[in-house]
Amino acid sequence: MNQEKSSIEITKIFPKAPEMFVIKGRQNEYVSSPIPSLYVGLKKFANKKDTATFHLHLPLDSISKKIIKRSADIFISSIVIVCILSWLIPIMAFLIRLDSQGPVFFLQKRNKRGGKTFTCIKFRSMIENDDADMLQATTDDERITKLGRFLRHHYLDELPQFFNVFVGDMSLIGPRPHMVSDNNKYEELIEFYDFRHKVKPGITGLSQALGYVGETRNIQAMKDRVQLDIFYIRHWSLTLDLKILWHTIRKIVGF
Repeated sequence: MNQEKSSIEITKIFPKAPEMFVIKGRQNEYVSSPIPSLYVGLKKFANKKDTATFHLHLPLDSISKKIIKRSADIFISSIVIVCILSWLIPIMAFLIRLDSQGPVFFLQKRNKRGGKTFTCIKFRSMIENDDADMLQATTDDERITKLGRFLRHHYLDELPQFFNVFVGDMSLIGPRPHMVSDNNKYEELIEFYDFRHKVKPGITGLSQALGYVGETRNIQAMKDRVQLDIFYIRHWSLTLDLKILWHTIRKIVGF
């Protein structure tokens, strides 16, 4: 994919983005990311890394916009829970138990808005192991079950997180919630990493819509994700959420 063509594709997600430029992503595709001066702008509001102390007006600081986003979350999650998960969970329970021993759901503590922890729900895609809360899954991870590999490839393991959205711990769109151990590590390595926790985490986000999925093999890959997350938080709109949702669906179904 050449840079000119990829730039055109990027504008379909966010057409008016003067702070964005094209970089080469970790999956050998060109993706969009905020320019490094974004961090310089953030430094104007604080002299320390703890972004929770920033007095920076963000779109989702508005009560009316919070109500709009929360209403959309409740509406969509309710439909998915009633119309899909109500019959899918019994089927998945049977298949997961048939494929390997262990529980149907994988429950893990992750960080949400404000850095607080919550229990993230997923369909179990790995064998039970002691490293689940410390060791990130890799492409050829031997812990992943046969069924789990299929679930992860099609992002079906994430579907139970609609319960997290319904109760208010997560949003449909937002920065992906990382393991607590990863957050602790990257907070020390990446400036303004905590800014991701200014909003609720999402089932999908701008990073995922632009191809940043799966394991992060190096620190630069995580920096790129964080830059995109910060850009999303600073420029949130319902239109942007809908575009991210549409691009995520396209990636899942493969068109």
